[in-house]
Amino acid sequence: MTAEAKTSGESGHARFTYRLRASSTARAVLEAEWDRCRWLWNECVAKSRQVGAWNKTRPEGAEKRTCGPVQLAAMLTEARARTEWLREGACVPQQQLIRAFGRSRAKALKDIRARLPMRQRAGMPKYKKKRDALPTLEYTRRGFRLEDGRLHLAGGIVATVVWSRELPELPSSVRLCRDSIGHHALPLSERTYTCTACGVVSPRDKNSARVMLVRAGLQPGWC
Repeated sequence: MTAEAKTSGESGHARFTYRLRASSTARAVLEAEWDRCRWLWNECVAKSRQVGAWNKTRPEGAEKRTCGPVQLAAMLTEARARTEWLREGACVPQQQLIRAFGRSRAKALKDIRARLPMRQRAGMPKYKKKRDALPTLEYTRRGFRLEDGRLHLAGGIVATVVWSRELPELPSSVRLCRDSIGHHALPLSERTYTCTACGVVSPRDKNSARVMLVRAGLQPGWC
């Protein structure tokens, strides 16, 4: 699992990626947060398609419907009010997901209006399947804090950060992500990898080669 910190300075924006060490309890909570956000994303996709279908077949004189950030934010408020499972999660990553969906949809509509070739279009947001979509959560400043070298997230989630470099200032946002085979990405300053399953320490480049073989469908005989 990695954390991507975004800072805003005089020279512009900068992104820093760090490795995270999270306990099994924290991992379970993060997985639950991702399940809620994935469900919410799929609800946004359904809403977007519903609005699109209505606008194509709406009766003459009927008002055109929209599915912008305001409508999606209202949908989130309503969903949290009626769904206890959704309320159990932090509202910050859910709100950030709504914004990300809005940006993705707006970009797709912009490409359509510009009549770009299909291969150059971003495409409308699609449903996310649990087995295919990689867990990603984003928190703004009101949803996280850094204290004693650890990352504290909304909902009582705490993870240890492997500091490969110092941050020039407090980040404006933090994004957590995990790769497709559950491995933790390493910053370039770390040249070794410790397997979380068996504890074997191997060179970073050797472990990268193993990851490539696994993704190609092969099973190397070394860790």
